[in-house]
Amino acid sequence: MGDIRTERLLLRHWRESDREPWAAMNADPEVMEFFPATLTREQADASFDRISAALDERGWGLWAVDLDGEFVGFTGLAPVTVEVPFRGATEVGWRLARHAWGRGLATEAARASLAFAFGELGLDEVVSMTAVLNERSQRVMQRLGMGTSSDDDFEHPSVPVGSPLRPHVLYRLSAPAR
Repeated sequence: MGDIRTERLLLRHWRESDREPWAAMNADPEVMEFFPATLTREQADASFDRISAALDERGWGLWAVDLDGEFVGFTGLAPVTVEVPFRGATEVGWRLARHAWGRGLATEAARASLAFAFGELGLDEVVSMTAVLNERSQRVMQRLGMGTSSDDDFEHPSVPVGSPLRPHVLYRLSAPAR
């Protein structure tokens, strides 16, 4: 699978030069506000290797987001592997460096990922999930046309019991009529 271009962005395979900004981004408490913890350098490197390898194996996944030649995060698709009722679904997700926030980049990149999911992959549905407290990501999901139902709300099994980040909301988007 080649790169995906949008109006402003390049969604591409990961490069070694992305490793430093990836680690810095995952050490930023604001970027990681809705995750149980920031990542150590070792954890960031391990996630970099997993994400990159999965993209290479499948030909699709979580692409590096490049803005004017600069790595600013990731956006893309991943199979849901945690023990939740929608396990096996394909999720669209994103994580951007703080300096890239507020410009519609997550929405733009996620739209391109959804077009790939429904076009190239022929998926019938894509999901997205986040902590109930993460209103910024929920606004992106809403701009993408995704919908939610309180019936789909769940407790994320990877987040410690009692954490205010454990309650999660699930958004869904069905493929356009073909």
